[in-house]
Amino acid sequence: MPERIELSATVGEDEAGERLDQAAARLFPDYSRARLQSWIKAGELRVAGEQRRPRDRVTAGDRLTVSAEQLEEVTWAAQPIDLTILHEDEHIIVIDKPAGLVVHPAAGHGDGTLVNALLAHAPVMATLPRGGIVHRLDKDTSGLLVAAKTLPAHRSLVEQLQARTMGREYLALCLGALTGGGTVDAPIGRHPRQRKKMAVVQHGGKPAVTHYRIAERFRHYTLLRVKLETGRTHQIRVHLAHRHNPLVGDPVYGGRLRLPAGASDELLLALRAFRRQALHARALELQHPASGESMLFECPLAEDFAALLEVLQREDRAGSAVRGS
Repeated sequence: MPERIELSATVGEDEAGERLDQAAARLFPDYSRARLQSWIKAGELRVAGEQRRPRDRVTAGDRLTVSAEQLEEVTWAAQPIDLTILHEDEHIIVIDKPAGLVVHPAAGHGDGTLVNALLAHAPVMATLPRGGIVHRLDKDTSGLLVAAKTLPAHRSLVEQLQARTMGREYLALCLGALTGGGTVDAPIGRHPRQRKKMAVVQHGGKPAVTHYRIAERFRHYTLLRVKLETGRTHQIRVHLAHRHNPLVGDPVYGGRLRLPAGASDELLLALRAFRRQALHARALELQHPASGESMLFECPLAEDFAALLEVLQREDRAGSAVRGS
């Protein structure tokens, strides 16, 4: 017998005045607009227990509820692709994603993605929204990602993300010698002119908060430990670029390659060769959906990132020796 989807959310000030289908898309981001509209029309998505039309406006405090039959959501092909699995049980799976692996099939990446690999590894995930994925990493960001294997687990993980109780820590190498940690609290939305990019915007953006502290200093760069309070598209990349400390190697937000004066040939070669954003999801903390146990996962830096840091460390030691002689 198919499982049922049971969801609820309260309309906030950000959604007040929007069409019901628009508000539902913001409050239930794991489901397509078409799926949400079909639930509204079928009376499976209700406002305060009443059936409404997709175009009806909602107000702050309205309670949206969904009670619908779970249909197969994913039709992507299963493909046998090697995965680095850090943890797996009947409810969740935790992956150490390599840089270069796209998470979801999309235009230009119809297959060969993490979802294709997961469907081959655990075919039951085909019945879940977005193949069980509850959060994503950019193609060229490496590190930890958790996916659900059951609908209750999916619901629990989504709720943890929405409640901001799922802890995620990243290592980010940025341009510039920072003197201390801090917080970037700036809304993010579509770039006003370059629609494929995100940007800090004055109007129409979603709240976004990024906390960072220094992990290691170099002469021209800083390695940061970054924690997200929200999870907007490209959030770390956008926020650090906004404060004029873009990620090393970021092809979208980093601008032209900037090479430090006096750098060794080894460092110049390493910087030119590192052609992705220097961002790694190193730690993930969550509550197990079934047992309630608090779980912490960690993974080492990707090899290319670790190699770049080693070059920077050698460069700084050599510079210190010269300055001290």
